[in-house]
Amino acid sequence: MRTYAYIILGIGWGVWVTPFILARRNRQSAQKLDRRARWGILLVAVSYSIVLQGHFWERPLPLWRLLISIVFLILACVLSWIGTRFLGRQWRIDAGLNADHELVMSGPYRFVRHPIYASMLCLLCGTAFMITPLLLFLPALVIFILGTEIRVRIEDNLLASRFGEQFRTYKSSIPAYIPFLR
Repeated sequence: MRTYAYIILGIGWGVWVTPFILARRNRQSAQKLDRRARWGILLVAVSYSIVLQGHFWERPLPLWRLLISIVFLILACVLSWIGTRFLGRQWRIDAGLNADHELVMSGPYRFVRHPIYASMLCLLCGTAFMITPLLLFLPALVIFILGTEIRVRIEDNLLASRFGEQFRTYKSSIPAYIPFLR
């Protein structure tokens, strides 16, 4: 793989992670936490580690894979920045609710309930298209979806407990993290 591909991946990951580092400074402590969502975090981490196990240093990188990868990385970065911006101080790693938690339904939240998870899926796909053989990418994708579904269900239950019918209506009209997929 060419040096430019490593540079593209490094920049993509760096730009993607920056809003989360910045958002950690402004977060509030949670009034209610559900630490079971950490199982989802663990599975997502496993999926990323599988994607990064590909023998990318030995593989050629066709132009079509590079271009698809760049598109996914750009989407991941855009979603991470606007997702954390609209979520504001409510963003956290653990699934939880602030005392003054608000149901965010504007910005990217008009299209998906969990745009940050959409950004993570785009990051996984962007990385995989660049460096991972299909035989590693498919199980990584399945594990990612399992981990993300754990988190989505836990977070949705927390939001439903706080916002009731308003959240249930929102949930029934907006997909979780993949646009147009219910």
